[in-house]
Order: sequence, then C-alpha cells, then structure tokens
Amino acid sequence: MNPLNLIRLEPAEETGVFTTFSIFLPVYMHSMSRLCQHIMIYRVLTIAGSDSGGGAGIQADLKTFSALGVYGCSVITAVTAQNTQSVTDIHLIPNTTIQAQIEAVLDDILIDAIKIGMLGSSSIVKTVAKTLQGYSGPIVLDPVIVAKSGATLLDDHAIDALRDNLLPRADLLTPNIPEANTLLGHANGNMFDRATGLMALGPKAILMKGGHGKEAICSDFLVDTKTRLKLETPRINTCNTHGTGCSYSSAIAAGLAKGWTLTQAVETSHHWLHQAIRQSDKLSVGKGFGPIHHFHNIWTERWDDSHVTF
Repeated sequence: MNPLNLIRLEPAEETGVFTTFSIFLPVYMHSMSRLCQHIMIYRVLTIAGSDSGGGAGIQADLKTFSALGVYGCSVITAVTAQNTQSVTDIHLIPNTTIQAQIEAVLDDILIDAIKIGMLGSSSIVKTVAKTLQGYSGPIVLDPVIVAKSGATLLDDHAIDALRDNLLPRADLLTPNIPEANTLLGHANGNMFDRATGLMALGPKAILMKGGHGKEAICSDFLVDTKTRLKLETPRINTCNTHGTGCSYSSAIAAGLAKGWTLTQAVETSHHWLHQAIRQSDKLSVGKGFGPIHHFHNIWTERWDDSHVTF
C-alpha cells in the first residue's frame, strides 16, 4: 500500500474548494509498521578511540560497518590528534562518560555484536568490562597497543587490566604479532603456539594476524577449541595500511552480527580486507601510512577535471 493513498482532500463546506487535509493516521501508521517489518538491519557497537585523520579507530569501524551493510553505533574512549604520519596528542574520555555512552546505547538499541578497540588506560578497561557485564552477544576484542605510526596507545598497567578483565570476555581476540607477544610476555613458538597460549588467558578464539611479517605470503591463523585455520594472501606492496586491524575486527563483528559462524565471518572479512588493501592506492590521503579503501566495492565513480562518470 502506498502511504500517500491514505491522504484525503476534503472540500470546504461553503466554497467547495479543497482546503483541508484529513489523514487516516491509525491506518497510515499500521501501513508503515508493516513496511518496516520487511527491513532487517543488524546493529554493531564499536568501543574505541577517535582518529582525527579518519583512517583508523572509530572512523574506520563505522566505515567498515557501512561498507558491509550493518548499522554502526559508537562509544568513544579517547580522542587522538592523528594523521597518516603521527599521533601528536591523546585525550582520554572520563570513565563516567564512557559508561554513560555504553549504557545509553544498550538501554535503547538491540546490539547484535560489539567490537572493542583502543581503551587507553587500566581504568577505562575496567569501566568497559564492568559496564558490559550484562551483555550476552558476541564480543570481538582488538587489543590496540601501538599505532601504525609507532605511538603507544596502551600502557603496561592497562595491558595487565586487559588480560584480567576483558580477555576472558572476548569471543574473538585479534592480535597482530607484536600485540600477541606483549600479551604473552614472550615471542616463543610459531603462530599456532602463540594462539594456543593466548587462549589460555580466556578468549574463546584467537585470530593471529600476520600483517607485520616479512614473507611474500601474508598468513593469518584462526584457532579455537575445534578449529585450526590458516588464511593466506599475497602480501601487497603498499604503504596504505593504516587502520587494517581496526577494520578487520570490525568486519568480523559485522559478520557475527548477521549470524554467521566465526569461520565464515573471518574468511569473508579476510577477503574483503585484502581487496580494500589492494585497491587502497586508488585513494590519495596524507603523506604517510594512508588508509585502506573501505568502499572499494561501492565507490564506482571516476572523477576527472570536469565531470563524473559511473
């Protein structure tokens, strides 16, 4: 039913001119509610820091959610002054404000999955863990410790708090090699060995990311109690890799929100991320480590000096 058909013009009693509108509001609302029932959306919450350059953090998470067709909500834990070259300042959001943001979202919106990124301090780690105690959906934890530019984003006390308070809550932990070594306190063993060691700290599954390796083939390893999966892609020669970890974990959270299995979510996100990196050189953003191309399968325009073609 077209809702516009529910609007009726009524003539004035004396003039016969159509001067007033009468809307059958109950029927209109019923029609609209029936239309809305056919729209299925999935909602994902990201709890992370803001990147003023737009390549990582909350900005990368929300771009990833949009690119993959889920509705994104956000809780900002820190505001960073950041571009493709460096992080020049960090302002941590007060714990009470972080708690209030989480509660505001969860009290009103049915969240299908949560991704956690930069937390910044031990008190923020504990605040997030405490506020999420009543949440039962899947949680993807990306242990953001060092920025692409080399800036430290999590101190030693916060790393201890992360181990004790959030790793046991994570359905999936997604460390890169340096992050895994920091959480374990050593760099012993192969990738599967380190993933097994991290599982002993509480997460239900580990995705070890091989992006910091030097081999021609980039290998990621997904490990849980039943799975040992190796994902491989050719390493791409580009410096536009800012925000890869944030985007990867957000893509997986989007897949879990849709009800996919962990393996399906990881494999699909792995392929999507590879394409986003492969096509990142089509963007020209900054003078350092540029962002990946989140919308590589959506932005089809070709711009020149005079017009746009599709």
